[in-house]
Amino acid sequence: MIPLSTSTISTETIMAVEGLRKSYGEAQILDGIDFTVNKGEFVCIVGPSGSGKTTLLRCIAGLQAPTEGKTMFEGVEVTEPPAKLAVVFQDYSRSLLPWMTVQENVMLPIEGRFPKEELAERVKKALVSVGLAGKGKLYPWQMSGGMQQRAAIARGLAYNPDVLLMDEPFAAVDAQTRVELEDLVLRLRDEYNTTVLFVTHDIDEAVYLADRVLVLSGAPTSVTENIETLLPNPRNQIETKRLERYSEVRARVMGLIQAAKSHASI
Repeated sequence: MIPLSTSTISTETIMAVEGLRKSYGEAQILDGIDFTVNKGEFVCIVGPSGSGKTTLLRCIAGLQAPTEGKTMFEGVEVTEPPAKLAVVFQDYSRSLLPWMTVQENVMLPIEGRFPKEELAERVKKALVSVGLAGKGKLYPWQMSGGMQQRAAIARGLAYNPDVLLMDEPFAAVDAQTRVELEDLVLRLRDEYNTTVLFVTHDIDEAVYLADRVLVLSGAPTSVTENIETLLPNPRNQIETKRLERYSEVRARVMGLIQAAKSHASI
């Protein structure tokens, strides 16, 4: 029998998406999305290309207004980006300001919110946590893609957010770096005691990382299935992926996405 996850997930709901719809003119993208996320959970969202994953995340983050429905974050309706919610985007080359050092980039969203000494300590801790100790004075263009994405993650962590939203953050890096970053974000979830909502198009990544996988249909998009992975923690890129349960969940998610693609092509 596969043991249940040993992560410290509570039954307290930290985020709830209720009847969320989004349209652009006559084109309906999201068609009534409903789900909750508990404190400490790692939830991955997967779906076919064009299913509106990024649109969904932007609505949840308060970066876009939904056409209908709402997101509740810590009991308060989201109408603008909440202070205790951080977002890490796919395109680190655009999210990091090239004329600022890594240290300055990480400090940017929290500058003025804390005393000077605390700011410096938060930035230092975040850089150490993502493996960039001693790299704070470099500029983004002086670092590899993987290091730049680590810096983008550090910027999200500096505020010590209650929820970290990640939009296909590892899609633009090579396979080896991707594996390293996947394990990094699992460690950071525990180190910072944060909740993670992670959008990805990669099925293997979703199953490996998640406590639950939300599978989306094709547009207009709804949640097709909510799957508990029930994989043990801590996880290992080799041993976890050898588990029968990993293969079962992977096959289920892939089947649902293939069915959504087939339906969309009819």
